[in-house]
Amino acid sequence: MWCPYCHHTDTRVIDSRVTADGMQIRRRRECSKCESRFNTFETVALKLPNVIKADGSREIFNEEKLRMGMLRALEKRPVETDAVERAIRQLFQEVRAVDAREIPSKLVGELVMQALSQLDQVAYVRFASVYRRFEDVQAFREEIEKLEREFPGSTDKRQRSLLKTPGKT
Repeated sequence: MWCPYCHHTDTRVIDSRVTADGMQIRRRRECSKCESRFNTFETVALKLPNVIKADGSREIFNEEKLRMGMLRALEKRPVETDAVERAIRQLFQEVRAVDAREIPSKLVGELVMQALSQLDQVAYVRFASVYRRFEDVQAFREEIEKLEREFPGSTDKRQRSLLKTPGKT
């Protein structure tokens, strides 16, 4: 490993730790020439499937693209960051578990919608409206009705308390 400060090629590992999610090893390193310290992260190199898009083109599965799509749908929603990261890790594991070299983008989209429906129903509808290309209000209405059938009475106490106006009951 070369030093990012002086570009010397001799560095030594001072400390190694597994990250909180268990997916990486953080290594604290020191340059033998300039004595600067820096961190590196080691991850397992996994062979992920290619995603076959609707137009027939193919691209390598991109975890960051998955994360950005989910975060865009969850923007300004009361969902904990840890819950989002757990959902992303779960989705990543599900994609990795598919025993195929290629998977349709439709499968990835459906997995994301399923995860979002568990995290936040507004985020689910946001994502579905873009993913399924809703053209009118009726499409929104149908998706919301479907959601209500699948999760009857799903507004939990936390969500209800967020909907109440402060000072009123």
